[in-house]
Amino acid sequence: MLAAFRGDRTGVRSIRSGEGALGDAKEAGVGEVLVVGEALVDIVSSGNGARSEHPGGSPANVALGLARLGHSTSLLTRIGDDARGTKIRQLLEASGVRLVDGSVTSARTSTATATLDAAGVATYDFDLAWSLPEEAGLGSATTLHTGSIAAFLQPGGDAVLRMVETAAGRATVSYDPNVRPQLMGTPDQARVRIERIVARSDVVKVSDEDLAWLAPGEEPLDVARGWLATGPAMIVITLGGAGATGLVAAGTAHATAPTVTVADTVGAGDAFMSGLLDALATADLLGPDRADALRAVDPARLEGMVRHAARVAAFTCTRSGAQPPTRAELEAWTP
Repeated sequence: MLAAFRGDRTGVRSIRSGEGALGDAKEAGVGEVLVVGEALVDIVSSGNGARSEHPGGSPANVALGLARLGHSTSLLTRIGDDARGTKIRQLLEASGVRLVDGSVTSARTSTATATLDAAGVATYDFDLAWSLPEEAGLGSATTLHTGSIAAFLQPGGDAVLRMVETAAGRATVSYDPNVRPQLMGTPDQARVRIERIVARSDVVKVSDEDLAWLAPGEEPLDVARGWLATGPAMIVITLGGAGATGLVAAGTAHATAPTVTVADTVGAGDAFMSGLLDALATADLLGPDRADALRAVDPARLEGMVRHAARVAAFTCTRSGAQPPTRAELEAWTP
């Protein structure tokens, strides 16, 4: 079956990087990664009436993927001290994600109901609240990732924006808009806020579906080139069944999509994001002292990174729910 997914639905192909096999990112000297954003329970409803529950939330999925790939990862989030919150904590902690103090509250855990179509592609309805502890900060992290609902929904959205703005020069900032139209107002309103965060980010991953909603009638590459000119070192656009395209100052690189058997696409775009950060870490391109090196990436090197991210996303599509691979699983897997 041809993989066709964007955002949480990004087309993938497994091809070895021209830079050689990607090794253990810890050996590349990467510092701690702080992920900021929502953790919730995905209630997956398939066309045959079956329902299942899986821990999810775009930033939480990215944290899970990074930890499973061997990175020292913390998550600043908001989950309830209830049965669903316990399920989330158990999954994250079992994979090595550390929850930042203040992430567990007395409120109920948020949910997202994902309805799957015949191709396994998900659409979402949300029941959530989002806030951050007043003392939230970057701490010792050298990489900050955020995105999706966390950067919009108040009151936490403004706290996330402040963290991104204060991280400049202190950390590599990565961002995935992961557009949720039902929660983000009009495209014009959302675009203003998204572009404010993009301009303060170093690495941005966005789907062509996101760009089509934010900038109707504009070519995705044109929008991405405009974003690149405002500050980021790298923009990667996921293109569903057509693969993914990355942009850096020196040019573009593309990875195509394979034929794969898709269990579902829940969390695939988040797995792509964690795979991209993993590739950057392995190349020793994360952290404030590596900003110039990140901006100097050439298209050939970028292609290997995009292909690696695509491989991580592909694996995630082979099993239900947002279940990204461990390093060992990824290295042993042949699509």
